[in-house]
Parts: sequence; structure tokens; C-alpha cells
Amino acid sequence: MAMLWKFMRVARYSKTALPPKVRGIPVHSRHFSSSKSVPSDFAASTTCLNTVELLGKSYPQDDYSNVTEKILSKVGKNLHNKKHHPLWLIKEQVKDHFYKQYTGRRGTPLFSVYDGLSPVVTVQQNFDSLLIPQNHASRKKEDNYYLNRDHMLRAHTSAHQWDLIHSGLDAFLAVGDVYRRDTIDNTHYPVFHQMEGVRLFSCHELFSNIKDGESFQLFEQGHRTAHKQECHTMEAVRLVEFNLKQVLTKLMTHIFGDGLQVRWVDCYFPFTHPSFEMEINFQGEWLEVLGCGVMEQQLVNSAGAQDKIGWAFGLGLERLAMILYDIPDIRLFWSEDERFLKQFIVPHIYQKIKFQPLSRYPPLINDISFWLPSETYSKNDFYELARTIGGDLIEKVVLLDEFTHPKTKKVSHCYRIVYRHPERTLTQNEVHRIHQAIEESAVRELGVEGRF
Repeated sequence: MAMLWKFMRVARYSKTALPPKVRGIPVHSRHFSSSKSVPSDFAASTTCLNTVELLGKSYPQDDYSNVTEKILSKVGKNLHNKKHHPLWLIKEQVKDHFYKQYTGRRGTPLFSVYDGLSPVVTVQQNFDSLLIPQNHASRKKEDNYYLNRDHMLRAHTSAHQWDLIHSGLDAFLAVGDVYRRDTIDNTHYPVFHQMEGVRLFSCHELFSNIKDGESFQLFEQGHRTAHKQECHTMEAVRLVEFNLKQVLTKLMTHIFGDGLQVRWVDCYFPFTHPSFEMEINFQGEWLEVLGCGVMEQQLVNSAGAQDKIGWAFGLGLERLAMILYDIPDIRLFWSEDERFLKQFIVPHIYQKIKFQPLSRYPPLINDISFWLPSETYSKNDFYELARTIGGDLIEKVVLLDEFTHPKTKKVSHCYRIVYRHPERTLTQNEVHRIHQAIEESAVRELGVEGRF
């Protein structure tokens, strides 16, 4: 959920996160899952040097275009919609819980689910609709995949919040693949899958079961504090917060079972107050599983729901699946090895599964060091370059050393690259060719001065 800036990673280990209307989402079908998947074989192609053909549409490239062929090849895979895939199992468990736990007056599901929305969104959807300022760091090319200045691969499922609310929905889950340029290790991958949850309340819905609730209001002419947004009454904020924490605690207990300890960490972001990171104690370690908070009222108002107040949360399916099934490496979710996939072909979605590791092949380790160019250098640019050349053969890239020359003031970085294929043994010659290609490309593409 992106209104809670900082693009929170979910289930991270913690030692102590369309145009004005959504087309194809008629209100009468709001209680059914939308899961039309685009065949990956036809998802993307480069029609000419200056145009990218993606999901049946052409996007002219410009100075903001930075999406690579390797990333484009992932678009349309829709792992969360592949039956018996571990991400599908997690999605179905969450969906089943919300369908059964929250129903309307006629017994129909309160929450609708959308898991087939296009990952190509406008910059307006991904940032502007969520009130993210023009100069905010989250918009940087170094952190996102842009098709051009106007279109990008969504960095979060929050990119659909405004459209879905504007289409008349007030309780929904949005699921899909999201794309971010990031570090390289066993829990980070440039493509992962996220689930967004949003719930809006009218005054009657929020206060109907509260003593003297008819005297309470959702809004006031107040001011922003660390505990509430500018126009929300304190009573409304506390009830929305309480409801959100109940929903998430029930969800985590549903997935991981009883006996979990839950704690909430307050996070004060520029767009949403109050905001939280939920942490659960699982197998002796606190895990941050999601970010959540009371929605910014300006967002709700602009989407046409001026008389309602709401909450939103965001969670990552890979991180939950890694915990639930004991999967050690995020790259495995993209494996087509039958030894991996067959482990998740089970008779029902709640079948207990403990992942049986494939043979652990030995790593090959190589270091690379170079002098940085001027202030234009970004670590994410190097990580992306390494991913583009080495792909999933690279298990981890670590900044090993940073040195500033006392006289020239030039800065040197030394990175350690760990190569390991999840399904076979790599040879020294194979890795040497890849590593040499990374060295040459770093000089050519990033303007660094090699110390090879």
C-alpha cells in the first residue's frame, strides 16, 4: 500500500513494509474475482528501437525509458493466478478468509477481488493519485521501471486504489505483480506479488454499534496531529484503527495459526496518519508482515467517496509464502523445475506443506571494484546491470567496501557477487564470462573506472 510511503517491504526480517474509471470492472460483478491472464509468450516485444509493444499496446520510448528485456519477459506470467503455485495458494487462502469472514446483508462477500488488472499503469495512477509529491524520492528512475515519462510498470498495487474507489467500490482486494529496482539477495527480486486491501465506512457503518454513536461524526474542522489526519474526528480514527488491527490480526492467525504474538509499530509518513507496520513473532523472530493505516482523506474525497473514511493495507505474497512454506530463496518462485512445482500440487489450499529443498549447489564468488563517476551513479543501476547480464544465476550482490581517496576524493565501491544456480552446478568458465561481461558493461554503461 503505497500511500504509506516508503514503498514498504512486507514480511521483512526485523531485529527489534486507468484512466478516471476502471474499465472492465462493472459494479454488478464486484463480488467476483477478475483473473484474466495475458499469455506470457505474447506479453512483450520490441517493435522498433524506439517503441515497446507490451500487452497489446505500443509505448514510445523517451529519456525516462529504463525497462529491460529481462523484466519485460516477466510481464504476463501472473504467477498468482497459476493453479497450485505457492503464490496462488497464499492468494486463495486470503481470499477465502475474506469471503467467509466478511459478508453483506444477503450473505454475499463484502470484499471483491481483482487479480487481473494490467501491471502497466500511468505515472498519475502510481504516484499522483496517491498524493506523492513531484519531487519525492519514490519517483526516481533508479527505483522504478518506466516505459516512458507517462507510463510505467506499477511499483505497488496501490496504483489501482483511486480507480477502484472511483468505480464505486468500498471494500476490495487487488492482487498483482509489481516491479521495483532493488538490491539483490534471497528475499528481494525486481518482480514480486502484492495484495492491496481497502475498506471504506460510512458514518452509520462505523458508529452503529457504539453507545451514543448517533452523536459522533466522521469529520471536523480540525488540524493534523501525530494521532489523526486534519479532518478526521478522534473517535472515527480510533474506530477505523481498531477495525483494521482486528482484520489483520485475524488474517495472520488464519494463515499461520493460533499462538502468534502481534505488535504494532507506529510509522509517521507524510501522507497518512496514523500508519503502522504489523509485526508477528514467528519461530522466535519478529517479522514485519505489512504496512497499513487510515487512508488520506484527500485521496478518498478525490475518488468520489467524500462521505466515507477508510483504511488500507499492503502485503507481499512471496514473503508470506516463504514463511509459511519455508522457501529459502525468492528466485524459486520463478522456477519451472518440476521438483519445486510438484510440492505444491495439493488436494486443498490449506494443506500443510514444508518445502523440501532441491540439491544445494555450491556458490561461486567473485568481487568487482571500480571508481565511481560523478553524482549520477546509483547502486540500483549497478544491481540492475548485474541482473540484466547474470539473471537468476546471481544469488546475491553485496557492497563489500566503500573507499574515498584522501587526495583525489574519488569514491571506490567493491561489490561481492555470489553466483549460484538453484537447479544445477555452475562452472568457473561460465561464471567468468558473465562476470567479465558485467565488468565491461559497468564501464561502458555506468561510466565507472574499473579496478579489475
